[in-house]
Formats: sequence, structure tokens, C-alpha cells
Amino acid sequence: MKFIVGSKNPTKVNAVSSIFPDNEVIGIEVPSQVSSQPFSDEETLEGAVNRAKQCAKVENNSAGIGLEGGVMYVGDRLYLCNWGALVTPTGTIYTASGARVLLPKEMEKPLKQGIELGVIMDQYANKTGVSKKEGAIGIFTNNQLTRQEMFAQVVTLLKGQWEYWQNK
Repeated sequence: MKFIVGSKNPTKVNAVSSIFPDNEVIGIEVPSQVSSQPFSDEETLEGAVNRAKQCAKVENNSAGIGLEGGVMYVGDRLYLCNWGALVTPTGTIYTASGARVLLPKEMEKPLKQGIELGVIMDQYANKTGVSKKEGAIGIFTNNQLTRQEMFAQVVTLLKGQWEYWQNK
């Protein structure tokens, strides 16, 4: 089966490839149809589902995968969040979420101003391309968990659900 990922970001495409190593995996750019920096679990999930649905329509007998990173509040504390969606060739949608980590308080203002976390992370970590490499999760976990690994966990959850329900 072919898996079409709704992004060309290598952390997302490689995450899917690592979980579906015997399948063809390609990344294409599709809009999330949510804000460029999703600001809740709901918006982040919606972006992932929107990407997956668009990808599933690209080719017959292919599955679409959308992976979306965002931020969300728990009380008054801001956390990194991430969601994934897998749309099967028959249109069934599976969703899953993954790791969360507390973000520094000083990131709240620029995030609320609409600046994407990846841009903020480059400045914060004094690096370039953090969102295409270790991600915020990698920075704040001292690379114990990278962005690719975080998304691979989400894709594992998607794959497991799909396999479980196929066998029912």
C-alpha cells in the first residue's frame, strides 16, 4: 500500500516510513485548513484530519496520513501537543495523540501573536531548522525524544488501531 503524508517535512515523512518500512511513503504539501500555529488539541487534531483526508484522495488504494503539531493549555500552562490521523482507502479515519511537554512561559506571547513554534524554537535554541530536526520536544527533552520519534509513536498508534479494527 502507498501512504501519502500531508507534509514534506522530513521528520513527518521519515516517521511514517519508519513505521511502514515495507510500503511506499511519499510526502506532499497540503494545507491543514487551520491556523499555521494550532492553539488547542481540537485545532491540532482538525489540522491532522484535514491533511489526511486530502492525501487519501490523491491516489486510489492509498492511505492518507496527517501529522500536526500544536500547542495547548492545561490550566494556565502551555504545552506542546501533536496529533495524527490516518484515512484508509475506504475512508475510515483513525486518530491518535502523543507526547506533551511544558513550554517555557516566555514562548506564550509570541505564540499568541501567531508566530509558529518552529520559528520561536530556532531563536530560542540558537539553531536553524529545529522543526525539521529534533523539534521542540527534542530540545526540551535533551534529545531523549526527537520530533521524528514523537511522530513515529503517533503513527504506531494509528497503525495499531487500523490493524486491530481490520481484524474485527
